[in-house]
Amino acid sequence: MSEEYRYLKTMPHFVRDGVPLLTGFKRDRIAPYVVLAVKDPLVVGDGAEEDSLAAALDNGEVAARTGLFTTVTGTYEGAPVSIVSGGSGSPEAELALMDLFNFTDCTTVIRIGGCGAWSPKVGVGDIVISSGAVRDEGMTKAHVRAEYPAVADWQVVSAMKVVADQVGHPYHIGITRSGDSEYCGWGKPGPGGYLQEDQKQIIDYWSRAGVLNTDREAAAILTLCSLYGRRGGAVCSVGDNVVTGELHKSGSGQTAAITVGLSALARLFREDADA
Repeated sequence: MSEEYRYLKTMPHFVRDGVPLLTGFKRDRIAPYVVLAVKDPLVVGDGAEEDSLAAALDNGEVAARTGLFTTVTGTYEGAPVSIVSGGSGSPEAELALMDLFNFTDCTTVIRIGGCGAWSPKVGVGDIVISSGAVRDEGMTKAHVRAEYPAVADWQVVSAMKVVADQVGHPYHIGITRSGDSEYCGWGKPGPGGYLQEDQKQIIDYWSRAGVLNTDREAAAILTLCSLYGRRGGAVCSVGDNVVTGELHKSGSGQTAAITVGLSALARLFREDADA
């Protein structure tokens, strides 16, 4: 950045003694392989408990805790993994990702979470591995123009596919649509039934375009990881499908998504060690 930028020295960075205040990350306590997760009650149930992700780690210990994020670091199949849990949406994901990139040695960030399906090919309880994402949210446009693609790292997608084949759970690989709104911007009426005519077309529009599922964080992870030189990916369990009319089932497929995501990170760890 140019030293002539007038606000460079006065820009707040919210760091104390080398530790970012929003996340509490310390370099020696955050693994190179990171899961960015949401504290989401909609993925609890059907065998997936509230702490299923953290409980899947061996020797998991709290590595950082702030009012926004809780981070647990441990191992999975011998791979060092940190799970960062926080709130939903791209702006919250940005806070975690920027601190990961600035204050840790993370090489790989994936999302493991829940989603809704917008494709007739995807069933409730299936999992979706994102090959790319529609950037239908606002945060990533603050980093790079809308024409820049949100693409998952090919190594991450490949590792997830190998594991998904081994697990044998129904899965799909394709495009995710990430948005900010859970209501009008998602085609869901607001209070009093408020919905504009163009918003009534959102689901059909993206379904016809081949979008498999919708969430709030995949585009943030794929875009910023690619932009800032890390590997990014996402795997989500499908809780409902508004196109087929399959109603929401909490926790459906989440255990499989956790297994695929964490085992993929372990596979990447072994591949990196052999490289």
